[in-house]
Amino acid sequence: MPLKFLQNIIPRKYQQDIFETCVNKNCLVVLPTGIGKTLIALMLAIKRIEQYPMEKVVFLAPTKPLAEQHLNYFKKYLPELFGDMQLFTGSVKPEQRKKIYKTADIIFSTPQCVANDLKNNLYNLQEVSLLIEDEAHRCTKNYDYNYVAQTYIKQAMNPRILGLTASPGSNTSSIREICKNLSIEEVELRTRQSTDVSQYLQELKFEKIMLDFPPELEEIRHVLKKLFNSYVEELKKRKVLWEPPTKTNLINLQKKISSSLSMGSKNFNYMMGASACAQAIKLQHALELLETQTLYSFNKYLKTLFDQASKKQSKGVVKLVANPEFNFIFMSSNELLAKNHEHPKLKKLIEIITKENSNSNSKIIVFTQFRDTASIVSKNLNNISGIKAKVFVGQAKKQGSGLSQKQQKKIIEDFSEGKINTLCATCIAEEGLDIPEVNAVIFYEPIPSAIRAIQRAGRTARLMKGKLIILITKGTRDEAFYYVSKSRERKMHKAIDTIKQTLSRNNKLEVQKKL
Repeated sequence: MPLKFLQNIIPRKYQQDIFETCVNKNCLVVLPTGIGKTLIALMLAIKRIEQYPMEKVVFLAPTKPLAEQHLNYFKKYLPELFGDMQLFTGSVKPEQRKKIYKTADIIFSTPQCVANDLKNNLYNLQEVSLLIEDEAHRCTKNYDYNYVAQTYIKQAMNPRILGLTASPGSNTSSIREICKNLSIEEVELRTRQSTDVSQYLQELKFEKIMLDFPPELEEIRHVLKKLFNSYVEELKKRKVLWEPPTKTNLINLQKKISSSLSMGSKNFNYMMGASACAQAIKLQHALELLETQTLYSFNKYLKTLFDQASKKQSKGVVKLVANPEFNFIFMSSNELLAKNHEHPKLKKLIEIITKENSNSNSKIIVFTQFRDTASIVSKNLNNISGIKAKVFVGQAKKQGSGLSQKQQKKIIEDFSEGKINTLCATCIAEEGLDIPEVNAVIFYEPIPSAIRAIQRAGRTARLMKGKLIILITKGTRDEAFYYVSKSRERKMHKAIDTIKQTLSRNNKLEVQKKL
C-alpha cells in the first residue's frame, strides 16, 4: 500500500478513490489546478514500483521547469532511499542519458527528450511499468506525447498509463483523440463543485465587472471598422472569403492562399487576395487591442505598422499606412494619450488592486493575453503604494521579448517569499508551474478557451478564501469570449460523461469476451 511510503502527506478521499481506479486501468484524471493531481501520480508510481520492483516509472511534463517541479515533489514526499530519481533535459548529452536510464528508477523528462532518444534507439520502454503524461490535453496531433505513448504500448511488458489535466477541452472529438492516443480505459473527472472535493476547498468569490466602451475610443473604432470592412469586401469580391471575417478565419484563409502561391500558382486574384488578407488580419488585431487591451498598446502596434512600411516590408502595409483613415486613427490615439486617456479597464484594475492591497500579505495574479499589456499593467501597478508587481511571461521568441527559465524561476521564488506581491502574467502562469496560492486572480480580458479559463481560476481559493474577477468591456469581443468560455466548460462536462459511458460499455464488452 503506497501510504506506508508517503512522508508528511495524507491523501484526501477523492485522491484515494481516483488512485484505486488508476491501479487497474489506464486513466485520464481531470482535476482543477492545485487540488492534487501530482499526489495521485506519486501514489500510483509507488504502487507500480512495489508490483514491478525491477521496472521504471517515466513522468513526462511539457517543460523542463515543470518536470523539475514534479521531481522535487516526489523527493519531498518519498523516503530518500525509495529509488533513484533523475531529470532528463536537452542539456544532458544523449550518451549520458542512455547511461542514466539504465540505473534510474523514476525518470522526469520533457516528451521531446524521450521521443528523440527512442527514435535514436538509445533505450526502449520495455521495462517501464508506468508512463505519466502531465498536461495531457496536449495529447493531440503530432505532439511528442503521442509518439512516446504509442511506442510505450508496443514495447512495455507491464504497461500502465496515467494522463493528468485540469481540462481536456470541450470538444468530444478532441477528448476522444486524447483517450485514443493514451489508450485510456477510464476517465476520472472532479470539479470544484464535486461533493467529495468541495469540502476541502475554500470559498471562491466571483465578480464580473462590466465596463462601458468610452465615446472617445468609439470614434476611432468606427473608422477602424470601416477600414477593416473595405478589405473584407475586397476578399469577398475576389471570391476567396466565404466565412465571417474573424481573426481565426482570416488566418486560415491566409494559410490557404499562401499554400497555393507557394506551390507555384500564378493566380493574380490570389496574389491580390493575399495582400488584402494580410492587412485585414493586422486591422482585426488592432481592433482587438483597442477594444480589450490598452490605448498605449494599440498605439504602439500602429507604430510598428508605420515601421514596417518605412522598411517597405510589403506593398500592402505601405498602402495601408498611406490611407487617410489610418492616419486619422493614429493621430487620434496620439492625441488621447497626450491627454492621459486610457482604456477604462486600466483605471478599474488600479482601483481593484489598491482595494485588495489593504491586506498587507495579499498575493494577486493579473492574467492578460498580451505581453505589452502585461508590461503596461505592471508599470501602472508599481505606482500604487505597497504594490511590488513583476511581469511574468514565457521564454523569448526573439531577443529581449521574454524571460529565460532561470528568470521565471527567480520571479516565482520572489513571489513565494513576498518580495513580489503581484504577477502580471500571460499564459505561462496558467499551466502547471508551482506558483503559490493567491488571494485574487484577475482576468484583464475573458478568454474563449475553457482549458485556459479553468487553469487560471485554479490559482486561488484552495487553502484560503479567494476571488476571481473578470473585466469585460461591453459591446466588444470580451462579452462574446466570456459566454463562449462558459458554454465550452459545460460542453466539456457533457463530453466527458459521454466518453465515460462509452469506455464503460467497451470495458464490459471486453470482460464478456474474456469470459
